[in-house]
Amino acid sequence: MNLTKHLYPTILAGGVGSRLWPRSRKSAPKQFLDLTGNGRSMLQEAYDRMLPLVPPDQIYVITNREYVETVRQQLPDLPETNIVGEPAARGSAAAIGLGAIHLQKRDADAVMAVLTADHLIRKPETLRQALVGAAELAQSGELITLGIEPSYPETGYGYIEMGEPIGVFNGLEARRVRRFREKPDLTTAQSFLEAGNYVWNSGMFIWRVDVIMAQFRQFMPQLYTALVALQNALGTPEEAQAFDAYWMPLQGNTTIDYGVMEKAKRVAVFPVDLGWNDIGSWAALLEVLPKDEDGNVVHARHLHHESNNVLVFSKDRLIATIGLQDMIIVDTDDVVLVMPADRAQDVKKIIQALKENQMHNYLE
Repeated sequence: MNLTKHLYPTILAGGVGSRLWPRSRKSAPKQFLDLTGNGRSMLQEAYDRMLPLVPPDQIYVITNREYVETVRQQLPDLPETNIVGEPAARGSAAAIGLGAIHLQKRDADAVMAVLTADHLIRKPETLRQALVGAAELAQSGELITLGIEPSYPETGYGYIEMGEPIGVFNGLEARRVRRFREKPDLTTAQSFLEAGNYVWNSGMFIWRVDVIMAQFRQFMPQLYTALVALQNALGTPEEAQAFDAYWMPLQGNTTIDYGVMEKAKRVAVFPVDLGWNDIGSWAALLEVLPKDEDGNVVHARHLHHESNNVLVFSKDRLIATIGLQDMIIVDTDDVVLVMPADRAQDVKKIIQALKENQMHNYLE
């Protein structure tokens, strides 16, 4: 059986990526930026990773309606009908559901691989291997996630507690998911690492489309009703009216983890080493990007005296540093951000202050 014939990588490319402000903004979120310096945006890299596996017309991108044109420009070989724009963000469960109804309309046997547009993956061949193995396991009706083998006690990720092995698929072992665990404190994260049966929750999922629709029907009936109504209207003159009637009233921003995965009975995980990082902050970039001989990550003209482990970004300006250690400097057209690397999570406090002071132009 050709497992990739019905496999549809579906890349989630909504969101604003505010923790990478001031580069990532509403008009140019992080998934559309070249953050690694290799000339390709995060979205383009996510797309490139799938091309050895399936042809472009089997790849879908779910994004916000305002970014559809950006996706078209960045992925000119992707059929325009494969770019799905949400009229408003309603959480990852709704975004995945929107992708699912498009796939179901196209192929009753579709297997959906939910991927993200803003993760760094250094071992793409392992990801492709896992997707083929997961597509095989998905035939039996399992909901599958990819778990990242943890290398240190990270407190910024959710974890998955693994149970007994289910079998080997395409050379990779799948295990039963016992439960999903929220982001832990350091002591708990350390205990997860020592236990040996916990993996990081990557936010990547594989399932048959009819199976995930049945889960929506059981656990998220309001979303399911909306999706069925929308599916009937797709491609008809009533489509815009249907989105107004059924999509816009959807409540909250429910994640697929909370809405379905934590409640479902048949959930499996492939523990994998993908060379993965979710690039959730400037500190993450400082950690994972190649450093020069002085230990600095430099995407700028940079002169320094005794500066080490510094991330410097500037498009135009010369940045000169003296005696800096473990710092981040980001210079854009209208903002200069300077902070210690271990305070990178506090970018959200600056964003909050900008909102409170009506300085929204710096967020646009």
